[in-house]
Amino acid sequence: METEKGIVGAMRNVYIDQINCVTPLGLDIEKSWEALLTGASGIGLVQRMGHFADFYAATIPDNYINPPFDALPDVEASFSRLEKMMILALAPILEGKKISSRTGLIISTTKGNIGTLKHGDITGAQLPTSAHRIAQYFGLETAPIIVSNACVSGLLAVMVGRRMMLMGRYDEVYVVAGDEVTEFVVSGFNSFQAMSSQPCRPYDVGRDGVTLGEAAAALSLSLDTGSIAILGDASINDANHISGPSRTGEGLYQSIKGALTEAGLTAGEVDCISAHGTATVYNDEMESIAIERMNLSNVPVNSLKGNFGHTLGCSGLLELVMLAKSLSNNIVLPTKGLYTIGVTGSMMLPQERSTKLLTIGIKTASGFGGSNAAMVLRKVGQHA
Repeated sequence: METEKGIVGAMRNVYIDQINCVTPLGLDIEKSWEALLTGASGIGLVQRMGHFADFYAATIPDNYINPPFDALPDVEASFSRLEKMMILALAPILEGKKISSRTGLIISTTKGNIGTLKHGDITGAQLPTSAHRIAQYFGLETAPIIVSNACVSGLLAVMVGRRMMLMGRYDEVYVVAGDEVTEFVVSGFNSFQAMSSQPCRPYDVGRDGVTLGEAAAALSLSLDTGSIAILGDASINDANHISGPSRTGEGLYQSIKGALTEAGLTAGEVDCISAHGTATVYNDEMESIAIERMNLSNVPVNSLKGNFGHTLGCSGLLELVMLAKSLSNNIVLPTKGLYTIGVTGSMMLPQERSTKLLTIGIKTASGFGGSNAAMVLRKVGQHA
């Protein structure tokens, strides 16, 4: 087994083995990926959600989610819509796999089944409730770990899984993330006046806020096989503000720097970046400053928020699996909705899909409470 740069001594490598997702663009990873290649977007106008009417969001049609469960009436009745989304994302990855006490499950979400509070169901809204029901569905023996840290949750969950494997706790880890568009979530972002009046336009001079989205994504981590190796990761909190990022990009800058340092790489060896790109004025500006500070201005950067919307705690994992697809296929995706660059930091933001040899990619994420994270991936084996 090859030894990657940045993995100290005899420490084993952790690989991303299998990936999957359920999004407004498709019920599995291949359908969603093919839709991305055509430039499709799942964003549309939502006519009514509780007290809110006529806002843009990327939502998954129920006829994507329910049919697989129609033949299982007991399951249909016992699982929430979000839990079904996560099960559908994880099921193809776990199919036929041997599960033991050395198998870990990590579940990432920001809000979980928050909508149940509207009906007075406090237990149903608690994150451990969903986590344990999903673990029981798949017959997992170990207690699931829950990672909920704003919008870095999905990426942080993979970091936690990797660290636990390197410490020898698990032989393999399955990570699943999910969030959905609910009245509660819409109300929260609306109160921040952060909702875009149009489909979001990351990094564009005319951007005016977030477009919400919903999705579930999943992957498996292996110590032995996989076409994508995780070389390094870091998560730094800038403690700047409850909802606003550091104007200097300090937390993100330190996260990228830490991930590259662990990977044993320089900025000049990075081939592409999958950024957070929420299309808010402050987030996109902060990212541009952090990327320029890291001497990554000549590296192609994209945001997938214009395709999937902002899927909250799922976004980091969803965009990570799409970065894995980009590396494997040597394809740099554009940022949908970007027409005129409107950030002060120097960034390379392709506006059309392109093909180039890709080996090293970085995924970044940022969120409320000053949270930031970065992960370095390397394509390995015959795919490199």
